Amino acid sequence: MGDNRIYYPQTPLIQTPQTNKSPVIKPSTSASKSGISFNEILEKQLNGEVKFSQHALQRLQSRNIKLDQAAMDKLNGAVDKAAQKGAKESLILMNNLALVVSVKNRTVITAMDESSMKDSVFTNIDSAVIV
Repeated sequence: MGDNRIYYPQTPLIQTPQTNKSPVIKPSTSASKSGISFNEILEKQLNGEVKFSQHALQRLQSRNIKLDQAAMDKLNGAVDKAAQKGAKESLILMNNLALVVSVKNRTVITAMDESSMKDSVFTNIDSAVIV
């Protein structure tokens, strides 16, 4: 009964320390591999800024699509409008771009330029916002 060992499957026996203190994890404020610090990422998420999925980032890069701050402001506004209407997955048409966005997660799922949009069918969306 006085044994303080805990067994986790796929791991060896672990001896738990004899302390009542919880571990404290402090986020690093130094730049991560992406060059953005934890605090910057946290601030963006707290401010409700739109983020990009890995797939969307790859599409932006492969299609040489660049978004400046004005475009990001328009995108954030469009996502806000879609959220106000109760949208879940929205197609945002902006500056000859088509962006499919998860409104709930405020995440761009994919991005297309004008030439990639031609003859495309957009599925799994419940709304469209034109800005």
